Amino acid sequence: MARLELKDIRKSFGGTDVLRGIDLDVEDGEFMSLVGASGCGKSTLLRIISGLENADSGQILLDGRPVGDDPPSGRNVAMVFQDYALYPHMSVAQNMAMPLVMARLPIYARLPGGRLFTPHLRGSRADIALQVEKVAGQLRIDHLLSRRPAQLSGGQRQRVALGRALVRNPSLFLMDEPLSNLDAKLRVEVRKEIVELHRKSDLTFVYVTHDQTEAMTMSDRVALLRHGRLLQVAMPGSLYFDPATIDVARFIGSPEINLFPARRKDGTLSFAGVRLSLSGGPMGDSDLMVAIRPEALVVKGAAGVASSPLEGPQFSIGVTREAIEDLGAEIVIHGRIARMPDIALRIRAQKSLHHAGPVAVPAQFDVRASLSSLLFFGADGQRINGVTAGVAQKALAR
Repeated sequence: MARLELKDIRKSFGGTDVLRGIDLDVEDGEFMSLVGASGCGKSTLLRIISGLENADSGQILLDGRPVGDDPPSGRNVAMVFQDYALYPHMSVAQNMAMPLVMARLPIYARLPGGRLFTPHLRGSRADIALQVEKVAGQLRIDHLLSRRPAQLSGGQRQRVALGRALVRNPSLFLMDEPLSNLDAKLRVEVRKEIVELHRKSDLTFVYVTHDQTEAMTMSDRVALLRHGRLLQVAMPGSLYFDPATIDVARFIGSPEINLFPARRKDGTLSFAGVRLSLSGGPMGDSDLMVAIRPEALVVKGAAGVASSPLEGPQFSIGVTREAIEDLGAEIVIHGRIARMPDIALRIRAQKSLHHAGPVAVPAQFDVRASLSSLLFFGADGQRINGVTAGVAQKALAR
């Protein structure tokens, strides 16, 4: 195991700043995911940690020891790539053994026929074979050791890539979008296997993905990157329920969070045809953004849609339906605010378990939500905490 510390890591390619001062601590035995849109710098950061790329500036420490100048082989770090990078002409056992062969056997012992001239290395070869068998058993691929990569499924090849990294007994385990080549069902299965592997091994994991579902379901903490900067590092639930910025709120959650421009004046906040009394937070008149998750909105008057009870003070918004996505147990309704058709609205709703017919959502309908589900952001995109909202008057009629 290892504790990883990144201090002011910066990297540019040509005139493009890819990483702009990354400070991140990963605790011993922690599962940390780096998540963000394509091009945010997460894979570059992983390659810098592994030693495959050099940072322009900053420090990398493993257990307090600076390793920024060490080669990849001197960091005791294992990495699993997106494309698996297996040798097609080698068996599974040979692929998994390769890191140990390279580390423990001299060059002449690796040549064809090298076994004949190196009988004194028989014990080392036996130890390597035992380590491969042990890790293969942990990953349930011990029955595949004689096969070649072309004879394996995508999930089996992924487990071989994991095994090849594990045989080294690394202190730090890095993964760069390892599930992106798998189909949806297999991705779920391998995701569970990686989590179980982390639990059993107690290794420190740093996992790169653009898939927020992977990051949220697998990680102890998630680091969200955007344009080479860390926006927030927190536990998955905190990113969802307590986003620090509007960019975090927009990235986490599917469908994307609903955002409404709002104006605070004389202690009253107006947005989407709703007027609220507001106390706390910024004082005086100001422009704000109000956000609410699609699943926090409850549809009224739709056949086949479950109606969840709401707690505390509530508000209502009139909606014009545009489209419906059927997700099986759920639906996503796309619409617009009835009195403000330039503002889009997304609602995620559960289907009623006892409704036999198709879901029927009227062309015009109302949604309700609790005031406690609202999030407030300033004009600079930063979260405004400590705001208490009350209903000033009913929502404007359609």
